[in-house]
Amino acid sequence: MANSACAGRQQICVLGATGSIGSNTLDVLARHPDRFEVFALTGASRVAELSALCQQWKPRFAVMPDAALAAQLRQQVKAAGLRTEVLEGEQALSDVATHPDVDMVMASIVGAAGLAPCLAAAKAGKRLLLANKEAIVVGGQLFIDAVKMGGATLLPIDSEHSAIFQCLPEERATWLDRIDHIVLTASGGPFRERDPQTFREITPEQACAHPNWVMGRKISVDSATMMNKALEVIEAKWLFGLKPSQVKVVIHPQSIIHSMVVCRDRSVLAQMGTPDMRVPIAYGLSWPQRIESGADLLDFSTLKALTFETPDARRYPGLQLAWETLEGPEGSTCVLNAANEVAVEAFLARQIRFDQIHAVNAETLSVCLPQARSTASVEGLLELDASARRAARTIAANLAV
Repeated sequence: MANSACAGRQQICVLGATGSIGSNTLDVLARHPDRFEVFALTGASRVAELSALCQQWKPRFAVMPDAALAAQLRQQVKAAGLRTEVLEGEQALSDVATHPDVDMVMASIVGAAGLAPCLAAAKAGKRLLLANKEAIVVGGQLFIDAVKMGGATLLPIDSEHSAIFQCLPEERATWLDRIDHIVLTASGGPFRERDPQTFREITPEQACAHPNWVMGRKISVDSATMMNKALEVIEAKWLFGLKPSQVKVVIHPQSIIHSMVVCRDRSVLAQMGTPDMRVPIAYGLSWPQRIESGADLLDFSTLKALTFETPDARRYPGLQLAWETLEGPEGSTCVLNAANEVAVEAFLARQIRFDQIHAVNAETLSVCLPQARSTASVEGLLELDASARRAARTIAANLAV
């Protein structure tokens, strides 16, 4: 229910407010002050940025998991004369996401760290805007069960999954009767035409320079390796209840068609638009209605040719891991996500080469998966996640350049 002090306005909790998705979300919210109010903002480490957002939005709560950083934020908020209450610790993320006054939760915390608050919001029956693909990649069936149990409304924010969602009717029960398969589009990243033999020379700065999208460093590297697309394949399987074989990927360098649904009658439904994350964010905030997003109109008079390519396995060896883990032992996707987070972190820290990211992921899977364990609980998933990270760090250290 909405805050009685602001009747009629939807109360929004933004998990990961200082990241690129969080910033775009706040940009959309600023365009509709009559519809939305920011209830809570969270950030991982950027104290100054979160403090500035608190001064701009004056939320009831702000959260930082680290106690020392939360203390700094608390001091700055107090000095600014704000009434915002600063909370600390991992549990506080779930507390604000499940608060009775919260109507919607934008889940944009990067990585597996977003799993617990996403699960909590789902169980609390919130409208959950899922930009944190890792939560569903790690959580899988547990996550979907939480959504059903809590009666939550799960809306995808990734541009590709939002595109699929927009191409489907509101009656979810009819989806599987209509779909033959779906096609997720991928830009191909900054190295689509680069010789794979030179990948060992790629720097973090080059990997983070995406040709179409403005994103954080981790997801930019994932786009360069196309591990982001591997994670999106896994996400799509769970979001839309599909078999792994019903999810396909094609490279579309222009990023104009954001994904497609191929129907049983062979009709192809596609969602198009300029590459701007504010479009899927605005749709998630307003669904089933539509509101102004701030994105530029797609100008067909100046639109260049739209081209499509099959992903090159030499250039993107990690993409195939999506289908292998979906068909693999229980917990496979959790291990893959953990390994990739460690590998990307090591690459950004210049501890391993770009071309060694896949080696860390593949070897971690081979080391961890024979150790069967239950993923039917959050505790089991977090234990497996931690084990995979330890293995991946050891592997990365042995590869260190």
